[in-house]
Amino acid sequence: MIVLLLAISIGAGILGALFGIGGGIIFIPVLTIGFGLSATEAAAVSLVGIVATSAGSSAYYAEKKVANIRLGLFLEIGTTIGAIVGALVAVLIADWILMVIFSVFLLINAYRMVRSKGRDVGSPEGEHEFWYTDLKTGERIGYDVQHKLGGTLACVAAGAYSSMTGVGGGVIKVPVMNAYMGVPLKAATATSSYMIGITAFSGAIVYFLDGQILFEYAVYVAIGAYIGMFLGTRLSKRFDTSAMKKYFAIVLVFSAVSMLLEAGGVL
Repeated sequence: MIVLLLAISIGAGILGALFGIGGGIIFIPVLTIGFGLSATEAAAVSLVGIVATSAGSSAYYAEKKVANIRLGLFLEIGTTIGAIVGALVAVLIADWILMVIFSVFLLINAYRMVRSKGRDVGSPEGEHEFWYTDLKTGERIGYDVQHKLGGTLACVAAGAYSSMTGVGGGVIKVPVMNAYMGVPLKAATATSSYMIGITAFSGAIVYFLDGQILFEYAVYVAIGAYIGMFLGTRLSKRFDTSAMKKYFAIVLVFSAVSMLLEAGGVL
């Protein structure tokens, strides 16, 4: 069981580092269905894994000048507000309604990514507000962030999603940054990796003080996630934008289907 948990955590860490989603969409169903943990226990352990993934990947992407730390800190304001709002709204609205709403949002963004056929924003020429380095080509790509207010509001939804489901809000933040705010996909995933670590760490501290973190699970999840992070960040050098858009669309569809199954009581 330990080997299985480590293997799954490594896979989740790879996905989390590659796509800026933290790995919570893997941790939660595996810990609840496969290991019999309660929803609260699974969320607490999952946050530890997300922190491990984010700590390593954000440091790597920041050093390689891919993550936009300034933008990430700005959008975290909306995410934090959303986490609080989500906890309050969850008491007033049935969970299945919220799950369906988020699922539709994810499916729409998956469709938009597939339809874009690999096209991405940003340009290596001209004057731009921000720049990042493509790890595969070594090329510096410039871009300008658009719709900052709207993006912050969208991150409120991401924070609400995170607090209500126990997973990171990267599946919402990344497509919002890329399709709506004009951030190239690789920069968006790297920035999301940085952002979700802040949110997850805050939640993990609350669970720790409340004594709800099961360390016999958390230690292996953290180790596996960190190994996966190391592999995922190195694999990111091999992917071009076209491939990343396709695979991220698959991740969005998987997340949406998981939420619909949970809303229907299957999971």
